[in-house]
Amino acid sequence: MRDRIEKLLLALGLLALLAVVLLLAPDLGGAAEADYVLALFDRSRVHEIDLAIEDFAAFLAAAPQEAYIPCRVTIDGRRMENVGLRAKGNNSLRLTEEYGLARYSLKLEFDHYVPGGNYLGLDKLSLDASFQDNSYLKTYMALDMMDFLGVPSPLCSFAFVTVNGVDFGLYLALEEPEESFARREFGARHGQLYKPDYRRLADENADLALRDCGSDPANYPAIFENALLPYREADARRLVRAIQALSGPDPGAAVDVETVLRYFAVQSFVMNWDSYIGPTGHNYLLYEKNGKLAMLPWDYNLAFGTYALGMSEPIREAETLINYPVFTPWEGEVMRNRPLYHNLMLQDEIFARYREVLDEFLRTYMESGRFAAVLTEVSARIAPYVERDPTAFCSAADHALAVETLGEICRLRAESLRGQLDGRYPATLAAREAAPGAGVDCAHVRIEDLGDFDDLRSARKSQWDAARACQ
Repeated sequence: MRDRIEKLLLALGLLALLAVVLLLAPDLGGAAEADYVLALFDRSRVHEIDLAIEDFAAFLAAAPQEAYIPCRVTIDGRRMENVGLRAKGNNSLRLTEEYGLARYSLKLEFDHYVPGGNYLGLDKLSLDASFQDNSYLKTYMALDMMDFLGVPSPLCSFAFVTVNGVDFGLYLALEEPEESFARREFGARHGQLYKPDYRRLADENADLALRDCGSDPANYPAIFENALLPYREADARRLVRAIQALSGPDPGAAVDVETVLRYFAVQSFVMNWDSYIGPTGHNYLLYEKNGKLAMLPWDYNLAFGTYALGMSEPIREAETLINYPVFTPWEGEVMRNRPLYHNLMLQDEIFARYREVLDEFLRTYMESGRFAAVLTEVSARIAPYVERDPTAFCSAADHALAVETLGEICRLRAESLRGQLDGRYPATLAAREAAPGAGVDCAHVRIEDLGDFDDLRSARKSQWDAARACQ
């Protein structure tokens, strides 16, 4: 009897010791893979999502207000009741309404009406409509580049959406960057996550640009009004100190430099100017932990040279866009007000590392053949679903042309950046002014073939025919 008691006490002691070890163990990175990662974000197939909506016509009429309604959602056969559904977007939402279209990007919030509701551990999901993207692939390929280069990125996969059991369209399913994303990428003891945005594009938006606006967190509404996770006063003040350090003598001390350089390498390659390195300054995720900042990817429907919003004379020439200098990714007046990029690149050691990261990306992703292989594989997978898509912004032939165009743009962009790194082509705007014609020959490329406003006009009738069939 005594022996059994001693063994029991020994076992209890070992369990207590194990509990202490686990409690004090360092956070070694992302949490174990949630079930949704292996289910919905299996990229080897196109998934099926059905939205059961009681009054779809009423939902579409109210879509621009972005108000939630309850609906039943079935994902690959798994059914969930009372899921929050709303339209989403910024300029894409505004233009969808302006052009009288019915195909909105959507957001599903599994815990909006049901506390703790989730899809296999996922709290929110976006369905991207591929607005102004006839290839359906701009966001997919940009996120694949980011992920390949080691930048923490939202997961994505293609899903064919039906409404009340009737075909509605091929969408890109995206992991919303909230608690599930943070735990998956950074572990249970993750940092803070924000999606900064402007109130009005015409405003100065200094806080959105991560400029020093003083020590009071109230001076940074673009950030704190768009927090993706709950934060405390101490979190806000720590983030503000890091932002102020960007304009100080050692900006790198407040930055996860490697992650940020890898992010900017892809961001510059894909010519995404509806972003921090463009005139809008938004469409990025800001991650902070222990006073270190990282910028993470979000929103690529206007990437690959298709940004034209708010520009009186948008750049259309492929030669200009594809050969755009990699080290001054937009006009100097804008970039000098982007301290996370500009002030960081003024540091010789950091700038030298950036060149190495760019070279690594070109060698291992573009020149190795990975890009071409991924593009070929995924475009072949989605092609039958594009043909079946009743709300597509383009014909199947236009889709095939857009895929071909995207491949050619990326091939030429890689060739141009290789020449810029080697010193054969201008890598700054100043150098390009001195040699305006230098760069790869892109005369045969039409950026508009990726998707243009004319496609929006022609899609109106077919989209509303499909929407009425879903009632």
